[in-house]
Amino acid sequence: MTLLDLNDVSKRFITEKGITRALDDIELDVKKGEFITIIGPSGCGKSTLLKIIAGLDTEHEGEVLLDGDAVLGPSIDKGFIFQEPRLFPWLNVEKNISANLPVTKEVKEHVRELIKLVRLEGFETAYPKELSGGMAQRVAIARALLRNPKVLLLDEPFGALDAFTRAHMQEVLLDIWQKNKTTMIFVTHDIDEAIYLADRVVIMNARPGTIRKMIPVGVTHPRKKTNADFQKIRQQVLTEFEQVEHGKSLAVSHS
Repeated sequence: MTLLDLNDVSKRFITEKGITRALDDIELDVKKGEFITIIGPSGCGKSTLLKIIAGLDTEHEGEVLLDGDAVLGPSIDKGFIFQEPRLFPWLNVEKNISANLPVTKEVKEHVRELIKLVRLEGFETAYPKELSGGMAQRVAIARALLRNPKVLLLDEPFGALDAFTRAHMQEVLLDIWQKNKTTMIFVTHDIDEAIYLADRVVIMNARPGTIRKMIPVGVTHPRKKTNADFQKIRQQVLTEFEQVEHGKSLAVSHS
Protein backbone atom coordinates (compact mmCIF):
# COMPACT_ATOMS: atom_id res chain seq x y z
CA MET A 1 0.00 0.00 0.00
CA THR A 2 1.42 3.36 -1.06
CA LEU A 3 1.55 5.88 1.79
CA LEU A 4 3.46 8.78 0.24
CA ASP A 5 3.34 10.09 -3.34
CA LEU A 6 5.55 12.81 -4.80
CA ASN A 7 4.46 13.92 -8.26
CA ASP A 8 6.61 16.27 -10.38
CA VAL A 9 8.00 18.06 -7.32
CA SER A 10 10.34 20.92 -8.23
CA LYS A 11 11.86 23.69 -6.12
CA ARG A 12 13.39 26.96 -7.24
CA PHE A 13 15.01 29.67 -5.12
CA ILE A 14 15.03 33.28 -6.29
CA THR A 15 18.28 35.03 -5.38
CA GLU A 16 20.08 38.21 -6.38
CA LYS A 17 21.92 36.20 -9.02
CA GLY A 18 18.70 34.85 -10.50
CA ILE A 19 16.80 31.59 -10.17
CA THR A 20 18.49 28.58 -8.61
CA ARG A 21 16.95 25.20 -9.35
CA ALA A 22 17.23 23.03 -6.24
CA LEU A 23 14.97 20.13 -7.27
CA ASP A 24 13.59 19.07 -10.63
CA ASP A 25 10.65 16.77 -11.36
CA ILE A 26 10.95 14.46 -8.35
CA GLU A 27 8.77 11.36 -8.67
CA LEU A 28 8.74 9.06 -5.65
CA ASP A 29 6.28 6.70 -4.01
CA VAL A 30 6.86 5.17 -0.60
CA LYS A 31 4.98 2.15 0.70
CA LYS A 32 3.53 1.97 4.18
CA GLY A 33 6.15 0.61 6.59
CA GLU A 34 9.00 1.07 4.11
CA PHE A 35 12.43 2.37 5.11
CA ILE A 36 13.89 4.69 2.44
CA THR A 37 17.32 6.30 2.56
CA ILE A 38 18.27 9.26 0.36
CA ILE A 39 21.89 9.96 -0.58
CA GLY A 40 23.54 12.36 -2.99
CA PRO A 41 26.22 15.05 -3.31
CA SER A 42 26.20 18.04 -0.96
CA GLY A 43 23.80 20.69 -2.22
CA CYS A 44 21.68 18.30 -4.30
CA GLY A 45 18.51 19.14 -2.34
CA LYS A 46 18.16 16.14 -0.01
CA SER A 47 17.23 18.23 3.04
CA THR A 48 15.02 20.50 0.92
CA LEU A 49 13.13 17.45 -0.31
CA LEU A 50 12.64 16.23 3.25
CA LYS A 51 11.28 19.63 4.32
CA ILE A 52 8.83 19.60 1.42
CA ILE A 53 7.57 16.15 2.44
CA ALA A 54 7.24 17.41 6.03
CA GLY A 55 5.20 20.43 4.91
CA LEU A 56 7.84 22.79 6.28
CA ASP A 57 8.39 24.15 2.76
CA THR A 58 5.22 24.66 0.73
CA GLU A 59 6.68 27.01 -1.90
CA HIS A 60 7.25 24.35 -4.55
CA GLU A 61 5.80 22.98 -7.76
CA GLY A 62 4.14 19.58 -8.02
CA GLU A 63 2.20 17.70 -5.39
CA VAL A 64 2.94 15.71 -2.25
CA LEU A 65 0.27 13.29 -1.06
CA LEU A 66 0.29 11.52 2.31
CA ASP A 67 -2.32 8.77 2.52
CA GLY A 68 -4.07 10.41 -0.43
CA ASP A 69 -4.28 13.87 1.17
CA ALA A 70 -2.27 16.83 -0.10
CA VAL A 71 0.53 17.98 2.22
CA LEU A 72 -0.18 21.68 2.78
CA GLY A 73 1.85 22.26 5.94
CA PRO A 74 3.33 20.56 9.01
CA SER A 75 1.17 18.16 11.02
CA ILE A 76 1.45 15.40 13.62
CA ASP A 77 1.20 12.87 10.77
CA LYS A 78 4.80 13.73 9.89
CA GLY A 79 7.54 13.47 12.50
CA PHE A 80 10.80 15.30 11.77
CA ILE A 81 14.22 14.60 13.31
CA PHE A 82 16.84 17.27 12.69
CA GLN A 83 20.64 16.95 12.67
CA GLU A 84 20.65 18.18 16.28
CA PRO A 85 18.15 16.96 18.92
CA ARG A 86 16.57 20.37 19.71
CA LEU A 87 15.50 19.37 23.22
CA PHE A 88 14.14 21.78 25.82
CA PRO A 89 17.07 22.23 28.27
CA TRP A 90 14.72 22.98 31.20
CA LEU A 91 12.75 19.72 30.82
CA ASN A 92 13.84 16.22 31.78
CA VAL A 93 13.67 13.22 29.43
CA GLU A 94 10.07 12.29 30.27
CA LYS A 95 8.81 15.85 29.86
CA ASN A 96 10.82 16.45 26.69
CA ILE A 97 9.11 13.44 25.15
CA SER A 98 5.59 14.45 26.21
CA ALA A 99 6.34 18.16 25.52
CA ASN A 100 3.06 20.06 25.14
CA LEU A 101 0.73 17.08 25.41
CA PRO A 102 -1.60 16.89 28.45
CA VAL A 103 -0.09 14.50 31.00
CA THR A 104 -2.83 11.87 31.04
CA LYS A 105 -2.49 8.30 32.22
CA GLU A 106 -2.37 7.16 28.59
CA VAL A 107 0.37 9.64 27.68
CA LYS A 108 2.44 8.61 30.73
CA GLU A 109 2.13 4.96 29.75
CA HIS A 110 3.07 5.68 26.15
CA VAL A 111 6.10 7.71 27.28
CA ARG A 112 7.23 4.79 29.45
CA GLU A 113 6.89 2.41 26.49
CA LEU A 114 8.89 4.73 24.24
CA ILE A 115 11.64 5.21 26.83
CA LYS A 116 12.01 1.43 26.87
CA LEU A 117 11.90 1.28 23.07
CA VAL A 118 14.71 3.82 22.64
CA ARG A 119 16.71 2.19 25.46
CA LEU A 120 16.70 5.06 27.94
CA GLU A 121 15.39 3.31 31.05
CA GLY A 122 16.98 4.86 34.13
CA PHE A 123 17.29 8.29 32.50
CA GLU A 124 13.64 9.35 32.81
CA THR A 125 14.48 12.30 35.07
CA ALA A 126 17.79 13.27 33.46
CA TYR A 127 18.14 16.68 31.77
CA PRO A 128 19.60 17.26 28.28
CA LYS A 129 22.95 18.53 29.68
CA GLU A 130 23.35 15.12 31.38
CA LEU A 131 22.86 13.16 28.14
CA SER A 132 25.30 12.13 25.43
CA GLY A 133 24.61 13.13 21.81
CA GLY A 134 23.21 9.72 20.96
CA MET A 135 20.96 9.67 24.01
CA ALA A 136 19.63 13.14 23.19
CA GLN A 137 18.77 12.00 19.66
CA ARG A 138 16.92 9.01 21.11
CA VAL A 139 14.81 11.43 23.17
CA ALA A 140 14.04 13.40 20.00
CA ILE A 141 13.01 10.21 18.19
CA ALA A 142 10.78 9.14 21.09
CA ARG A 143 9.16 12.60 21.13
CA ALA A 144 8.35 12.31 17.42
CA LEU A 145 6.99 8.77 17.81
CA LEU A 146 4.68 9.76 20.68
CA ARG A 147 2.44 11.52 18.14
CA ASN A 148 2.15 8.27 16.14
CA PRO A 149 3.24 9.84 12.85
CA LYS A 150 2.45 8.11 9.59
CA VAL A 151 5.98 8.88 8.41
CA LEU A 152 9.17 9.71 10.31
CA LEU A 153 11.59 12.00 8.44
CA LEU A 154 15.22 12.03 9.57
CA ASP A 155 17.70 14.62 8.27
CA GLU A 156 21.22 13.25 8.89
CA PRO A 157 20.39 12.60 12.55
CA PHE A 158 23.61 10.69 13.28
CA GLY A 159 26.02 12.92 11.35
CA ALA A 160 27.59 14.54 14.43
CA LEU A 161 28.07 11.29 16.35
CA ASP A 162 31.28 9.29 16.71
CA ALA A 163 31.51 6.00 14.80
CA PHE A 164 30.70 3.75 17.78
CA THR A 165 27.67 5.80 18.86
CA ARG A 166 26.50 6.06 15.26
CA ALA A 167 26.58 2.27 14.84
CA HIS A 168 24.64 1.88 18.09
CA MET A 169 22.04 4.44 16.97
CA GLN A 170 21.57 2.58 13.69
CA GLU A 171 20.69 -0.54 15.69
CA VAL A 172 18.30 1.42 17.92
CA LEU A 173 16.55 2.94 14.90
CA LEU A 174 16.19 -0.43 13.16
CA ASP A 175 14.76 -1.88 16.36
CA ILE A 176 12.19 0.94 16.51
CA TRP A 177 11.31 0.50 12.83
CA GLN A 178 10.86 -3.26 13.12
CA LYS A 179 8.72 -3.00 16.27
CA ASN A 180 6.60 0.03 15.30
CA LYS A 181 6.42 -0.51 11.51
CA THR A 182 6.73 3.28 11.13
CA THR A 183 7.47 4.44 7.59
CA MET A 184 10.88 6.16 7.59
CA ILE A 185 12.73 8.42 5.16
CA PHE A 186 16.33 8.98 6.18
CA VAL A 187 18.78 11.45 4.59
CA THR A 188 22.49 10.62 4.96
CA HIS A 189 25.88 11.28 3.38
CA ASP A 190 27.13 7.84 4.39
CA ILE A 191 26.75 5.13 1.73
CA ASP A 192 27.21 2.21 4.12
CA GLU A 193 24.65 3.67 6.51
CA ALA A 194 22.17 4.12 3.65
CA ILE A 195 22.49 0.49 2.57
CA TYR A 196 22.56 -0.88 6.12
CA LEU A 197 19.23 0.72 7.05
CA ALA A 198 17.12 0.83 3.92
CA ASP A 199 14.66 -1.24 1.94
CA ARG A 200 15.51 1.07 -0.97
CA VAL A 201 18.34 3.55 -1.50
CA VAL A 202 17.37 6.66 -3.47
CA ILE A 203 20.38 8.20 -5.25
CA MET A 204 20.16 11.85 -6.27
CA ASN A 205 22.09 13.75 -8.92
CA ALA A 206 23.91 17.00 -8.22
CA ARG A 207 21.97 20.27 -8.41
CA PRO A 208 19.41 20.59 -9.68
CA GLY A 209 18.47 17.56 -7.60
CA THR A 210 16.85 14.77 -9.55
CA ILE A 211 16.44 11.11 -8.69
CA ARG A 212 19.16 9.25 -10.56
CA LYS A 213 18.30 5.74 -9.45
CA MET A 214 16.48 3.74 -6.79
CA ILE A 215 18.26 0.58 -5.69
CA PRO A 216 16.38 -2.08 -3.69
CA VAL A 217 18.60 -3.58 -1.00
CA GLY A 218 16.95 -6.98 -0.60
CA VAL A 219 19.29 -8.18 2.17
CA THR A 220 17.57 -9.53 5.26
CA HIS A 221 18.18 -8.06 8.72
CA PRO A 222 20.41 -8.28 10.66
CA ARG A 223 22.86 -7.15 7.98
CA LYS A 224 26.64 -7.41 7.97
CA LYS A 225 28.60 -4.80 6.04
CA THR A 226 31.20 -7.44 5.17
CA ASN A 227 28.57 -9.75 3.67
CA ALA A 228 28.98 -10.47 -0.06
CA ASP A 229 25.42 -9.40 -0.92
CA PHE A 230 25.90 -6.13 1.00
CA GLN A 231 29.17 -5.45 -0.81
CA LYS A 232 27.55 -6.17 -4.17
CA ILE A 233 24.89 -3.51 -3.54
CA ARG A 234 27.57 -1.15 -2.22
CA GLN A 235 29.42 -1.52 -5.50
CA GLN A 236 26.23 -0.75 -7.43
CA VAL A 237 25.77 2.47 -5.45
CA LEU A 238 29.43 3.46 -5.85
CA THR A 239 29.25 2.85 -9.60
CA GLU A 240 26.32 5.26 -9.81
CA PHE A 241 28.31 7.89 -7.94
CA GLU A 242 31.23 7.57 -10.30
CA GLN A 243 28.83 8.93 -12.91
CA VAL A 244 27.41 11.73 -10.77
CA GLU A 245 29.11 15.02 -11.58
CA HIS A 246 30.53 16.83 -8.54
CA GLY A 247 29.85 13.80 -6.33
CA LYS A 248 33.21 13.93 -4.56
CA SER A 249 31.69 15.39 -1.39
CA LEU A 250 30.05 12.10 -0.45
CA ALA A 251 31.55 10.44 2.59
CA VAL A 252 32.07 6.69 2.21
CA SER A 253 32.51 4.96 5.55
CA HIS A 254 34.83 2.01 5.95
CA SER A 255 33.34 0.59 9.13
